[in-house]
Amino acid sequence: MAVRRAAPEVIWARPERAGRGPRPAYTRDDIAAAAVRIADAQGLDAVSMRHVAAELGCGTMSLYNYVPRKEDLYELMVDAAAAEHELWEPCGDWRADMLRVARQTRDLMHRHPWLPRLMSPVYGFSPHALRHLEHCLACLDPLDASYGTKFELIAMLNGVVTTYVRNELDTAERVRALPWSQEEENAARIAYLSSRIASGAYPRMAAAFLEDAGPVDLEAVFERALERVLDAFTPR
Repeated sequence: MAVRRAAPEVIWARPERAGRGPRPAYTRDDIAAAAVRIADAQGLDAVSMRHVAAELGCGTMSLYNYVPRKEDLYELMVDAAAAEHELWEPCGDWRADMLRVARQTRDLMHRHPWLPRLMSPVYGFSPHALRHLEHCLACLDPLDASYGTKFELIAMLNGVVTTYVRNELDTAERVRALPWSQEEENAARIAYLSSRIASGAYPRMAAAFLEDAGPVDLEAVFERALERVLDAFTPR
């Protein structure tokens, strides 16, 4: 006899409380806030149903009455972070508004370093995420393009921000683990690279280093990346 599988369920479609019975001891916001506190302090891997239950002061099994799966807990966390997005009246310049969105998203990911790991379309349709997406579409009202194209723009811009922040966070974590200073690490690597360039085996790399001999301005690189994405969607 075939075992009937459970039907897929979106946590937002599930009533937070039954129409009858006592008021639940915790809300989804309480649970999300507890999980976010743990992740902010200890990282995403520290987030477990047991750990969140302990943070709330309840039993692990009772937490499953509110959040059936760990994936649902992650979705609550992403929605809680999305609630921090600032919404403003679009200025009428869609590029300026989307640059502001991208910079704000970068700041949000640095406040919650676990967030880039959970950036997924699966968690993209929670209440606050939908509110943010609607705001982005409002910012793009002046752009003469289909909604499909606007969704692509938002996704690509978000992808650039997420990739950039993940690199920033990974670099910072690696530097913290070094037994010496970042300056010493950089000096050793530059010395090695310079020796390889001087060998003559990499003429194009040598030309590139002569052309751009100064330090890389990472903030300027980030801004250029954003501008280039927007350039691709600007009507000619």
